[in-house]
Amino acid sequence: MIESMLSVGIDLGTSTTQMVISKLTMNNMASAFTIPRIEITKKEVIFRSDIIFTPLKEHRIIDVESIKTFLDEQYLKSGIKKEEIQIGAVIITGETARKDNSSSVLQAMSGYAGDFVVATAGPDLESIIAGKGAGAQVYSKEHHTSVVNLDIGGGTTNLVLFKDDDLIDTACFDIGGRLIRLDPQTKKIQYIAPKLKEIIEKETWSIKEGMAASAELVQPIIQTLVSVLENSVGIGDLNPYYERLITNKGLKLDTNIDCLSFSGGVADCIQHKPSDPFQYGDIGVLLGQAILDSRLFQEKKVIVSLETIRATVVGAGSHTTKVSGSTITYDQKSLPIKNVPVLRMSQVDEQSEAKAFVSVIKEKLNWFSVNNEHQAVALGLSGKSSPTFQEIIDTAQSIVSGFEEQIVNKFPLIVILEEDNAKSLGQALFNYLPPNYPFVCIDGIQVENGDYVDVGMPIIEGSVLPVVVKTLVFE
Repeated sequence: MIESMLSVGIDLGTSTTQMVISKLTMNNMASAFTIPRIEITKKEVIFRSDIIFTPLKEHRIIDVESIKTFLDEQYLKSGIKKEEIQIGAVIITGETARKDNSSSVLQAMSGYAGDFVVATAGPDLESIIAGKGAGAQVYSKEHHTSVVNLDIGGGTTNLVLFKDDDLIDTACFDIGGRLIRLDPQTKKIQYIAPKLKEIIEKETWSIKEGMAASAELVQPIIQTLVSVLENSVGIGDLNPYYERLITNKGLKLDTNIDCLSFSGGVADCIQHKPSDPFQYGDIGVLLGQAILDSRLFQEKKVIVSLETIRATVVGAGSHTTKVSGSTITYDQKSLPIKNVPVLRMSQVDEQSEAKAFVSVIKEKLNWFSVNNEHQAVALGLSGKSSPTFQEIIDTAQSIVSGFEEQIVNKFPLIVILEEDNAKSLGQALFNYLPPNYPFVCIDGIQVENGDYVDVGMPIIEGSVLPVVVKTLVFE
């Protein structure tokens, strides 16, 4: 049976806010006698909104009413009513995620689609979403290669490294097109970001707010930003301002990087050069052109991105309902669970020794923190088909040690396995968790980084848990 539904993706970013409406065609790929397995067989973008600068009040407060007005106008333009939207996603990214009222904005947005995937994405999660949207993960899988996507927005550049479909590493730098803003008419500089001011002062460059900008005037700072971007993927001698421009962390650079892709607003300026370098009232055009002329293009294979400025506008949250039963372990106090992001470990991570596994769990859990605040995260594992008793014990101990900070914060522990051994692993987890600690260990379900899960109340006399996996769907 083939069905279709409408979905919406809304991205509230540092610089811009935008919306995409898509029509998803879905088909049940399972046989008549098995559990339904719904897959998206076609995705068609039927409306792309205008792109506006994200409205702010006094730099620190997101203007919720202005965003609502914008979205209402876009729904009118599309000819589609809000009530017709069945699923979707709202993602707050970049500097906007760090604004004082970002959580209240997410609440206000909930009326703009059906059952939303709703998330505030810190720099790491934003890197992952943008990289998937740009097509970097798919390319790495299809060509058995490594790809770093650089998503260059207004305030930050988010990097993600995929190798053969596995998510290897993420990074973020304070490099973007709106770190210097000016009046498009008079060309007078209105704003210089604090980190750039430090660099300008140290280098004694004559760039100040109130001055009339020119390409020549801002060239030194542009070259510094590009030099750091080159360093970010292992090119060139380390720029003295490399560490200063890191937002949270750089790439480890212990994996060979074969290919690059670019997304974000500045990526549009790499290939398309407007006649006025300050057309957008910032340095984005000049930054894009400098990247095109840099060693990034000379020394790496640059692949074509599926999306640039719209890479983080998720087209939809496609919802696949699955059930997990017979070999599961759970504590009913922790149910139901809704909209929990998934951390899927790579095969290499799972095969590492216990101490290294603990360390990598802790490190990757930081991908999901915003402003150093943690949240509940579901751990996705392949698992082993016939693990020994000792392997199950080692895995349970590693998970509990890796989730130490989550457990201190009393977030429910959610473990999702592909292999059918959640019963034994769950019993081992029970022994190492604090008394009466809420946890769920389920199996027979495949999840990916970037997915969100809902786990419902038990059905069929408690033997089965319904699980909804929500996947952010891209072009």
